[in-house]
Amino acid sequence: MASKIVVVGDVNGQFKAVFQKLGALHAKNNFAFALIAGNLFARSLAAEGADEGDVQSLLDGNIDVPMPTYFALGSHPLPPAVVQKLASSSDELCHNLFFLGKRTTMKTSEGIRIVALGGQLDANIIGGQSKDNYPPFYSETDAKILRGATTADILITGEWPEGIRKRSKVDFNPEVQPSTQPCIADLDVVLKPKYHFSTSGGTFYEREPFFHAPSDETDNLYPVTRFISLASFGNPNKQKWIYAFSLEPSASHPVSPPAGSTACPVTLSEKKRAAPEQSEQHLVYDDGNRGRRSNKRRKGDARGPISASECFFCLANENVATHLVTSIGENSYLTTAKGPLPTAQTFAKLGFPCHMLIIPFTHQPTLGSMEEEERRATYAEMQRYRTSMNNMLKSVAGTEYGSVTWEVSKFSLPHTHWQYLPVTADLISKGLVEAAFKALAENLHWPKFQKEDVGDGFEETSDFFRVLVWNPKDDPEKQTSYVMRFDEKIRFHNQFGREVLAKLLRLDQRVDWKDCGQTQAQEEQDVEKFKEAFKDFDFAA
Repeated sequence: MASKIVVVGDVNGQFKAVFQKLGALHAKNNFAFALIAGNLFARSLAAEGADEGDVQSLLDGNIDVPMPTYFALGSHPLPPAVVQKLASSSDELCHNLFFLGKRTTMKTSEGIRIVALGGQLDANIIGGQSKDNYPPFYSETDAKILRGATTADILITGEWPEGIRKRSKVDFNPEVQPSTQPCIADLDVVLKPKYHFSTSGGTFYEREPFFHAPSDETDNLYPVTRFISLASFGNPNKQKWIYAFSLEPSASHPVSPPAGSTACPVTLSEKKRAAPEQSEQHLVYDDGNRGRRSNKRRKGDARGPISASECFFCLANENVATHLVTSIGENSYLTTAKGPLPTAQTFAKLGFPCHMLIIPFTHQPTLGSMEEEERRATYAEMQRYRTSMNNMLKSVAGTEYGSVTWEVSKFSLPHTHWQYLPVTADLISKGLVEAAFKALAENLHWPKFQKEDVGDGFEETSDFFRVLVWNPKDDPEKQTSYVMRFDEKIRFHNQFGREVLAKLLRLDQRVDWKDCGQTQAQEEQDVEKFKEAFKDFDFAA
């Protein structure tokens, strides 16, 4: 069933009048909820004729908010009293009024998925995502994290996507041009929102709808995005400051581009230099069959059994522990392991566990399940993370520590990933790592390991377990690869790699990650120590 939604531009402190107007409209239309895409509060109390008493009345619940209303983080700071109230009330300002936050992925009770990135880009925010939810600035890492949401019904951003007016014939002549950012364009490309709302001061802009290239993920249909930038309430030019529409989140994408629409005007920022206009058109008008391989030889659905929003490895999951994330690339990200096998004392020269996960953004059970371009780029970047961490180990400890990286490539798993762990060099040079994996497999009556490099796994037709071993006497990108292939007759357990390494490192009591719990403060301390050691090798920083 479609839900009626109303969106408002900058309110700039005039919320008393705006909520009265929304109340009158709500009585006639019965909206599911309202969104405030711009600044709810004025830059200063004097700037817009705002009344400090009105702010307090709102906080006290004395101004009627007629329906559930979500307000974005705008371009200027929230009043201190507002920040104090939000911090103590789980971002509920008063009855029916909720703060979307700086970087948000949420689903309403109607099943509508909202993604929001508030504030303006601050290139000086370094070391990952911005940690304070209330200042009106975000980092590129904040934007990258939201790409992990994978889909959105409604996207709200304080800045425009770079290149959004390309191919548009709609006139737009504002007094001040809106700020545009490549990382916002990336969100449009990746999330393919049905609606993207922003604000543009005293001028309204509604671009022609644009369609995205069909793909297997969209059932070869054409997702369509409508970009709308609202004017501020009370603007002198009487430009449109409010927008009402109906949305059915489960509605199918159209089978062909709608009349009057254009091809998607924006591209992923990392592909702009390599993707000239001609190749972009080739992609946009692909009939959905060109260059795609058949998955008939692979058993089961290529998608995992759970959705990205439920997956513990997907940044789309609202409950994902983002404080564990240490680096975000273009196709994958790096995070510390929950319940790490080593302790901070295991590797004395490091001073932190260094049990790391390299996780693709794409929600697929195996690398081989991905489309060709995505698979190759993801595998290359995961290898780059592995090499970068090897370089870090070498810089800290010379040839004292090597590394072991392992992967369970299994079609029944929700989300493929690699685990990375240092080991002492003598375990590698004496062949004990290889022997330990082979011995435990033999004890379990599993198939034998083969010394073989299977690359991105595309040619593999069965499940497999892979180990990549790096000897610190070799170049950091070098690896020795061992693969064990298995089928459904083998009751393979996914902690096999951890069990082998626990025995090698004499950490048998830490085989189960649930027995290795840390407080969030301890986890954050390990993350910061890793980041400090890794900062000179983090190509994504």
